[in-house]
Amino acid sequence: MSGFTAIWLSQIVAIVGGTVYPGDGTKLEQATVIIEGKSITAVGPSVPVPPGATVIDAKGQIVTPGLFDPYTHLGLVEIEAIEETNDIDSGEPDSIRAAQLAAESYNPDSSVIPVQRAHGVTTVLIAPEGGLVGGQAAIVDLDRDGGRPGVVSSSVGMVAYFGGSVAPSRGALLLTLRELFDDARAYAKNKAAFDKNQYRRLSTSKRDLEALQPVVQGRLPLLIHVNRRVDIESVIAFAAEQKVKLVLVGATEAWTVAEALARTHIPVILDPVENAPEDFDRYHARADNAALLEKAGVPVMLSTFSAHNVRKLRQWAGNAVREGMTQAGALRAVTSLPAEVFGLKDHGRLAAGQVANVVVWSGDPFELSTVARRVFIRGRDVGTDHRQKALLDRYRTLPLQK
Repeated sequence: MSGFTAIWLSQIVAIVGGTVYPGDGTKLEQATVIIEGKSITAVGPSVPVPPGATVIDAKGQIVTPGLFDPYTHLGLVEIEAIEETNDIDSGEPDSIRAAQLAAESYNPDSSVIPVQRAHGVTTVLIAPEGGLVGGQAAIVDLDRDGGRPGVVSSSVGMVAYFGGSVAPSRGALLLTLRELFDDARAYAKNKAAFDKNQYRRLSTSKRDLEALQPVVQGRLPLLIHVNRRVDIESVIAFAAEQKVKLVLVGATEAWTVAEALARTHIPVILDPVENAPEDFDRYHARADNAALLEKAGVPVMLSTFSAHNVRKLRQWAGNAVREGMTQAGALRAVTSLPAEVFGLKDHGRLAAGQVANVVVWSGDPFELSTVARRVFIRGRDVGTDHRQKALLDRYRTLPLQK
């Protein structure tokens, strides 16, 4: 049961009279958002309503871009304890599987998805887990557009891991990564000889070496899980040495090297409610990590790092605001900034030409009492129904037993 119930409206929809936060830090009072087909065509306080449009009165409500969780396992797992529904991880801790695509494991019919969508999340990054190099992350919109899975891009970055949980020696990890990147570059220069078995043995398979090319060429980022201060410094040095784009994932102790991250403009994806050390790699965890990084000028994205709890993204952003992050910064961290970092020029903002991922909220989206009144993905009102809600309605009132 997917729980997908799109509401079909006219081709033109006008969301009128709401307080609009476009996702760029500005605020538009009593503004209108026009949706035509899959795209936004106009946003502003004096935008006329086209003839024949379906009008949605948003007076007293807030309109934002659909929320974007930049690191999840949504659609990769249904029930973690049941193997056949769990496609998150496959392989040994130190394995290389760069050619693996999370998009090929994505299940758009997962009953977990509508629950998250009902809380205003319209787009997520999905990532494989495990190994030294785990594979390629993808971006998906949480709908089925004309029956097709909502995969926006099947490869937006290469997932890797660094720290005490991956291997006993961090030096050995760096050595393995250097050898891997050297081999990827050597393979690119000697493909013909490699295919004829006239070249030295390389550290991984042809498919993995091919998959690494966009990373070693600087076209796609390396999304590396790292938490400890000294490990973050090692990873920054490695990225500079290899001339690759870098995105830090986890980044629990990133606040300790905020100046270096700001200077190199390295984005981070972090969990803003991680406020206690879970292991020795995260000894200096603190709740205001996001606020300190934002103040230093580091590009900060917020994530739930989840599948079943992606719906809490707005609550996580609210916690970041409570700890000192600006409201505008928190909204950007879950809308426009992930789109910018991962090269989605038509996602993350409310502006003409953007994909129509739009949410109408009853109030401040970061307040727990707020609900998503309308959720549009690619211009369709996808509704807020899901299996949990159906079960609640079914069993809320039970017949009296005689």
